[in-house]
Amino acid sequence: MKTINFLFVLLFSTSLFAQTKLTKKEIRELPNTIENEFKKAYGLSNTWKEYKMIPRNEFLVFQKNVLDSVTILRKEIVARQEIVDSQKKEIATLNENVSKVSNDLTSSQDKENQISVLGIATSKSTYNMFTWSLIGILLLALIFFISKFKSSNILTKKAKNDLSEIELELETFRKKSLEKEQKLRRQLQDEINKQRGV
Repeated sequence: MKTINFLFVLLFSTSLFAQTKLTKKEIRELPNTIENEFKKAYGLSNTWKEYKMIPRNEFLVFQKNVLDSVTILRKEIVARQEIVDSQKKEIATLNENVSKVSNDLTSSQDKENQISVLGIATSKSTYNMFTWSLIGILLLALIFFISKFKSSNILTKKAKNDLSEIELELETFRKKSLEKEQKLRRQLQDEINKQRGV
């Protein structure tokens, strides 16, 4: 009630300064706003010395109009406050949804950036590093084994060549030894024959 009285006094005092010279007919035809109600009350009142006198029925109409305006304003304030409250709830709901979607997005990105290897979740960068390291190690091992194979192959070929040469020499030596042995046996037989025939 104090706010209504304060509002009434404030509006009445501001309208006193804002009065312009209007005829009583023009004053009665003003639209029904609080400001115009003050203008009507002031413009339609009588003057006695330095005081303004408002007829009782005009004051009651003025009071009714001001209270109606205040009631309408209160209803409008309540309606707007309800709209504000519902919008706050909606904003809170939307913020929760945004937070949930953001968390889901982060979770999805984490899942997308991970690969399951033997049941162990690893990041793609770690997996790539591990895979390329393994490929590099295998390539180095392949190069190492190829070089070892080539050197072993060269040694094996050389050994085979040496073996075939030695076998050839051995065969030649056997043939020569056999020929020598046969020659020696013949000579021995010849000697034995000479000794017997002597």
